[in-house]
Formats: sequence, structure tokens, C-alpha cells
Amino acid sequence: MLRLYSPKNTLCCCLKKCLVCLTTIRCCSASSSNDYMPRLTNTILGSKTPAQALSYFNSVSMSIDVEKNRRAHSAIIHVLSKAKWYLQARCLLKCLIQELLKTCPPPRVCSIVFKDLTRIDESKFDNNVFGVMMIALSEIGLLDQAVWVYYKIGGLPSTQACNALLNGLVKTGRFGSVWRIYDKMVDRGMVPTVVTYGTLIGACCGEGDIGKAQELFDEMVGKGIKPTVVIFTTMIHGLCNVGRLSEGEDFFRVMKESDVVPNLYTYNVLMDAYCKLAKLPRVMGLYREMLSLNLAPNVVTFGILVDGFCKDGGVEMARSLFPYMMKAGIPPNVFVYNSLMDGLCKTGNLFEALTLFREMESFSIPSDVFTFSILIKGLSEVGRVKEADDLLSKMKKEGIFANSVTYNSLIEGHCKQGDMEKALELCSQMIDEGIGHNSLTFSTLINGYYREGNVDAAKGIYSEMLIKGILPDVVIYTDLINGHFKNADTKGALGVYKEMQEEGFIPNAFTISCLIDGLCKDGKVNDAFKLFLKGTASVHCEGTQTQFESITNSFNSVAYTALIQGLCKEGRMLRASKIFSDMRAHGLKADVITYLVLILGHARALHVQNLLALHADMLKLGFLPDKGIYSILHKAYQEIVL
Repeated sequence: MLRLYSPKNTLCCCLKKCLVCLTTIRCCSASSSNDYMPRLTNTILGSKTPAQALSYFNSVSMSIDVEKNRRAHSAIIHVLSKAKWYLQARCLLKCLIQELLKTCPPPRVCSIVFKDLTRIDESKFDNNVFGVMMIALSEIGLLDQAVWVYYKIGGLPSTQACNALLNGLVKTGRFGSVWRIYDKMVDRGMVPTVVTYGTLIGACCGEGDIGKAQELFDEMVGKGIKPTVVIFTTMIHGLCNVGRLSEGEDFFRVMKESDVVPNLYTYNVLMDAYCKLAKLPRVMGLYREMLSLNLAPNVVTFGILVDGFCKDGGVEMARSLFPYMMKAGIPPNVFVYNSLMDGLCKTGNLFEALTLFREMESFSIPSDVFTFSILIKGLSEVGRVKEADDLLSKMKKEGIFANSVTYNSLIEGHCKQGDMEKALELCSQMIDEGIGHNSLTFSTLINGYYREGNVDAAKGIYSEMLIKGILPDVVIYTDLINGHFKNADTKGALGVYKEMQEEGFIPNAFTISCLIDGLCKDGKVNDAFKLFLKGTASVHCEGTQTQFESITNSFNSVAYTALIQGLCKEGRMLRASKIFSDMRAHGLKADVITYLVLILGHARALHVQNLLALHADMLKLGFLPDKGIYSILHKAYQEIVL
């Protein structure tokens, strides 16, 4: 069995000596070398102890060319392997392989070393050298060559060698090869260990096949093999990655019940999963539990907390973590800075975000594409496109390549400013840099042209998108519908909506809100109301209708306000009030415009009780009626009195 670990001083000594003997090349004459090498090899093989053999090898090999002392290397590796000095044997093999790689390609090097190892006398031959070679190749990253050795030897190498090969394949994402080779190993009589199961479960989770991972976990437990903290954490991570967090929690509970103590990585995995679901109370509970176990948080932990707080709107709380990090000797990394800058930009605090950016530079923390993309998006959204353009130039000077997110944010900023020429120029830059346009790029351009009333240009962009093979999605269709309505083309908007349905797309809340708003503004209130009722009607059927109902339940305030306004204009105050109540029931807050529309409608109808209720409701919610609203109320009260 291969022993992968050895005392630290032995390893250091071995590494130092083999590096010296391989990097110092002093060529002997051909004649002396031909006589000397067989004697050297025989002396190594005839040594009484492996220590004596290694000492002799180190003392003489440094004066001989690597190419000429390959047989001596093979001899010492066999001696060390036979004595179960596997770590030292592996160090020498890795050094030899890396030296030969300087002049030969990997397949050639592997073939040379393999042949040299087979040429040792049978009495001194140790079969374990090929397992050692597999591990050495796997650790260097020459997995194809490690697989070649496995098939070449025909038999079953040590379990450690098999595990090293499987682990190397998993780490490089070669999952198909993992299962093929594992099946061969089992056929040859391999008995999986806890390390084997951990590697295979990692492969399953890497592929997203949690069902198979669960089967392997159960198989392992059924054989009486106790899962390690690494295996439990791998299962928890895999379940969290596919959204099965409750099952991940079950594994976490079983883990603790099995007396397997969670490590920092376990807590980081769970905290990250809960942060993504914005369940910060649970995150903080796990954080406190982690501290109670004397597990010190690392930069990943703080990064998760900062990101979670920012996404939940707690930017100040996230910022307050920085002093704790510094106190703990954990300086924020680029991910932590990016998370906080993103949170600041989303709350409109660009000044603080840019201050953090300068702080990063002062601490020599290198920015990445996400850093620049976050700031460019933040600046573009508030119309500061000149500064955003400057940041794009800065990132290019620093050798950081922009991506589609960077360019799309900047294109949108220029479109909102009405500078379509600059937006198209940026599109050309994307192509020049090998960045393809995606549906968001085209959606932004279509919206930009519709915004300035250039319907033909918007249609041209849409046609170009189709020519490039990018199919429209719900967002694109919604943009087209909205564009037609904005340009008083209700027929065109409804035509796009019909096409969207025929293509099998389910409208989202924004699509329906856009339709209701457009129809109401065109005076087609009945059609808008029918569209609203389509989802709320008690129709019990499957498929599209069910999905439509869920969409209708998530209308935004634009749709409700548009429908209320349309109904009020037609004097249908009972229905308008019903829609307003429905809006409040779904947790949507009415704005001043909604109240103004309702007050005007009820004032015309002389509904004094409704006016009083709306006025009181406004004050309760913190809306201060302006002079216009008070004028409407005063006039209505006068007419009622008269």
C-alpha cells in the first residue's frame, strides 16, 4: 500500500537533494559514462539499506547528465518503492519527469520513464513503482499519461494510486473518464475506500447528479464506512447548488448527530446558500454557531456576509464588517469590494462606491472585470456616461478585457441619453474585441430607437437580430409591444403579442402590465379589463391559464394604476375601487398619481365617503396632498354641500 505522507524533514531533504541532482548538469565523456553507469546502477541496487542507496545516488548523480543517468534513477526509484519509501520515490519521479519535459513532449517522456522502470532486474523489481508513477503524473497534471500507465500495466495498482488518478480527473472536470476508469478498477478487484467514495461523490455533485451522489453515500454507509466532514460538506454543497437547501440542512443535522464536526467550509457553504435566498437571520445564526465552535471566519465568510447584506439592502451593515475584517487580520479581497460597491451603486450611493474603488487602488488590490462593470453600470444608470466611458478606457489600459455585461450597461446608458450613434459605436467595438451581441444588446437598442420615435430603426435592429440567429425571448417581445404602444400603434402591439403567444412564450408580469397600460391609454379599457380578468377568473384548467394566473397575481403598480385611471375616466368607480383594493391586497403600494386619479374620479361622482377615506389613507401612508389635490377636495365638498 502506498504511503502518501512522511515526516516533514524527510520530505524537505528529499526534495532538496533531488532538485540539486537534476538541475546540475555536468556531462561526462562518453567513454567514462558507458563504463560508469552500469556500476552506479548495480551499486544502488546492491545497497544494504534504502538510505544507503539514496545517499550514494545523491552523492554521484549530480555530476552526470540527466539523460545519461536515467537507469540510475530507475534503480533508486525501485529500491525506495520496495522499501515503502513511496514519498521519496514519488519526489524523484516528479523531478525526473519535469526535467525531461524541458526537451520532450509528455507522451514521449511517459514512454521513456515507463520503459526505463521495466528494465530493472527481476530480483530488484517492485511493481508498486507504476502506482507511484501514476500518482506522480496525476499530481503534475499529466492525467492522460497517468491513464496510459494504468491501462499499460494491465493489473490493479494500489488503491492510493487509483484514488489519485480518479481525483485528478474529477478536479479537471473529466467526469466521463472517471466512471469508465472506476468501472475498470472495480472489474480488476478494487475495493473502494472512504477516499474513493469522497472522490466519486464529488464527481456526481460536479455533474449535478445529486441522485447518484445520494446512492453512493448510502452505499458507503451501508458498507460501514463512516463519511468524513469533506464528504458531508460535498453533499451539502451539491444539494444547495441545485436548490435543495432543506435536504442540505438534513445532511447538516445528520452530520452533527454522527459526531462529525462541521468545518469552516461547511458553514461557508450553508451561509452562502441562505444568503442567495435572502434569509439573513439563518445566516447570522450559522455565523454565531460557527464562532461558538472556535472556527475563525476567513475572507470567504466575510465575502458571503457582505454580499448577503448588500443584496438585502443592508449596505451600512455590510460596510461595518470592514473594521472587523481588519482587526482579524483579514484584508478584504476584490470579491468583498465588488459586493459592497454593487450594493452601494444599487442604492444610488455612487460617491461611496467610487471612494471604495480608489481605496482598492491605494491598497494595491487589483480590480477585475466585475469591478469595472459594476461601476460602469452604476454610472450609466444615472446618466454619467462620460465617466463610464472613461472607466472603460481605464480598464483597457490596465489590460482588463470588458465583457458583454460591461458593454451592454454602457450601451444602455447612451441609449437613455438619446445618443444612438455612440451606442452603435460601442456595438462595433464589441465585435472588434470578439464579444458577440446577445439578446440584451438588441433589446437595449430596440428600446433606444423606440424611445426617440424611430420605429423603422427599431424594426431594423430586430431584423438584424433574427438574421444573426438570436431568437426573441419574452423580454424582446415585451420591448416590441411597449415600443408600438409608445408610438400609438396599438394594432402593431397586439400583433406582436399574438406572435409571441403563437411562438409558445408565456407573457410575464411586465408584458401584461405593458398591454394593460397601452390599451387603457388608447381608450380600450374594456379590452384591458378583460386581460386583467383573464388571469383572476376562477377558471380551472392546466397549462397556460394556470401560469397566466400566477403572472396576474404579480402585476406591478403601473398596470393597476393604468387600469384604475382608465376606469375612472369612464366613470366606472365601483370597479376602479375594486381594482384599488386588489392592488393593496397584493402588497403593492399606491403612489400619489394613483390617489390623484381616484380622488378625481370620486370627486366627479360626488362620493364623499370615498374621498374622506382616500384623504385619510394618504395621510396615514405619509403622502402630503399638494395644492392640486386640496383644490379638488375643496371643490367636491362644496358641490356636495350645495
